Amino acid sequence: MATFYQLPRDPVMLLSFVNTQLRDKYHSFDDFIKATQADREAVTSTLSSIDYVYDSDLNQFV
Repeated sequence: MATFYQLPRDPVMLLSFVNTQLRDKYHSFDDFIKATQADREAVTSTLSSIDYVYDSDLNQFV
């Protein structure tokens, strides 16, 4: 069963939330997207607006 999260709209808050979820619950960004049913493009676009991209080796946005 998927978990629904109301994702923060503020890019810095979103960064903190997503990286915490990746650290504590999910082995990959794909797992996070699948479990939360978040809009991948919206998340990556918002985080890229503050110069963060997903690093699969670190499993976080850097």
